[in-house]
Amino acid sequence: MKGYFQFDELGATYRREFIAGLTTFLSMAYILFVNPATLALLGIDGLENRMDANAVFVATAIAAAVGSLLMGLLANYPIALAPGMGLNAFFAYTVVLTMGIPWQTALSGVLVSGLIFIVLTLTGVREAIINSIPAELKFAVGAGIGLFITFIGFQNAGIIINNDATLVGLGDFTNGNTLLAIFGVFATVVLMVRKVKGGIFYGMILTAIIGMVFGLIEVPTQVVGAVPSIAPTFGQAFFHLGDVLSIQMLVVILTFLFVDFFDTAGTLVAVANQAGLMKDNKLPRAGKALFADSAATVVGAVLGTSTTTSYIESSAGVAAGGRTGFTSVVTAGFFLLALFFSPLLGVITAPVTAPALIIVGILMVSTLGEIDWKRFEIAVPAFLTLIAMPLSYSIATGIAVGFIFYPITMILAGRRKDIHPIMYGMFVVFVLYFIFLKA
Repeated sequence: MKGYFQFDELGATYRREFIAGLTTFLSMAYILFVNPATLALLGIDGLENRMDANAVFVATAIAAAVGSLLMGLLANYPIALAPGMGLNAFFAYTVVLTMGIPWQTALSGVLVSGLIFIVLTLTGVREAIINSIPAELKFAVGAGIGLFITFIGFQNAGIIINNDATLVGLGDFTNGNTLLAIFGVFATVVLMVRKVKGGIFYGMILTAIIGMVFGLIEVPTQVVGAVPSIAPTFGQAFFHLGDVLSIQMLVVILTFLFVDFFDTAGTLVAVANQAGLMKDNKLPRAGKALFADSAATVVGAVLGTSTTTSYIESSAGVAAGGRTGFTSVVTAGFFLLALFFSPLLGVITAPVTAPALIIVGILMVSTLGEIDWKRFEIAVPAFLTLIAMPLSYSIATGIAVGFIFYPITMILAGRRKDIHPIMYGMFVVFVLYFIFLKA
């Protein structure tokens, strides 16, 4: 096994790889509880067609385990995967809640995007598409998703509420659940500032405990239990493939593809750089790593969860000494073990997950510093992408607005030659998106 994972060449040991795998798991374990709450829209009342949170919990754990295992065995990278933050919010709040698309059809969209991702990866077309989109728009999309997630977190916490006069306003700060969420934000901030590995996860645990102490959360009768049934979500993506043939779903699939493209690419490069695995500024075995990512998305869609992607939290494991794919294999094992802790889902209420959403949003807006705001032709599409996501309550709308304005401002600035032909194609697709939005 040491030979397969190149322990000697990469200076790895079983002890360090195990600790690294555990560290990575703890850093991203929050997704086990945040993802079911998000996809099931647990903070939204009155939904008739809601995903089963227990089934999503199982799908999340298995998709994370399969993705991490593939990454470790095929690409030999200490990078773990799980259903992505941002993509799950897009799935739930934009596709299902705002567009009114059934979650079963949304899962079909994830499945199709994963299959396309595999084809693009195997043919090398993926790199051409990535290179055609300007860096500034990539950064703006990441930051915009961060703002959107944070806005959802504030809503779920009751910190921001509906106001008929001003659209939004401050909530009731005497409400127990709102105060619990505020405590969770402060507790998580303290842990993150103190650089505690797994700070978001531990912040959720502390918030849940305080909620139980003050009677805001019901104390679970058991911690370990049988693995819940995955039947409510399993295979639903296959039954609704015929419903994805529309302009609306085309934009949904493109958004799944787009966000996963750059989440994965950015994470792979960042973590590989940190681990010292880059060679001549290139990522060895990049094709295998991308295949692992896209295959995990297909598996996750079949099981019943949104797009599975590489996690930047893997950097915590690398910092703990992880250098090989054995780290990811260990992380996969912990995700499988987590399947038996489903009774804890009951204590992960909206006020408990809200701080995690807010903190993840803060981490995501760090890309704003990479945008050249002094160039107005860049600032306009970047800013509109950024601001349209939370204001329209739609990641897809933010991307569409930015991709429409980018070629316009660049042409007006006399920079026609800097626009890749693919961007003109994107322009047409997103114009059609707005034209047929009500269709």
